Amino acid sequence: MKLKHHVTFGILALIGLFLISGCAQQPTQETTEKGFLQGRVAIGPLCPVERIPPNPSCQPTEETYASRQIAVWTSDKKTKAAQIEPGPEGMYRIELPAGDYVVDFEKQQPFGVGGSNLPAAIVISPRETTKLDIIIDTGIR
Repeated sequence: MKLKHHVTFGILALIGLFLISGCAQQPTQETTEKGFLQGRVAIGPLCPVERIPPNPSCQPTEETYASRQIAVWTSDKKTKAAQIEPGPEGMYRIELPAGDYVVDFEKQQPFGVGGSNLPAAIVISPRETTKLDIIIDTGIR
């Protein structure tokens, strides 16, 4: 009788152990690993004649960057993944899930006004930094 009791107890203990281990919270890993996109947005020229040293009134301002909004889109360009917001010197750094993206203007830019290296296809790899410097030529000469 004691042996039967020990076997029953052992089986119940094993069942309980399996149930508890199945319900225990496993360490979670993010389903999507992330990487970074960083670079500099250069907009110019802003004055007809550039000088050295540069004239402070001919340097990009917050308003200059805001007038040319740049976004990161999914590779099919249907969904905006992030907005690029350069700092005072044009530098930016954003975190994105790993994957393929397109960097482009938020709105279509007028034809014949300068140029740029956009759209640009990029790949964000997990735990790595992808560098993209964006050049916007205003067309001012």
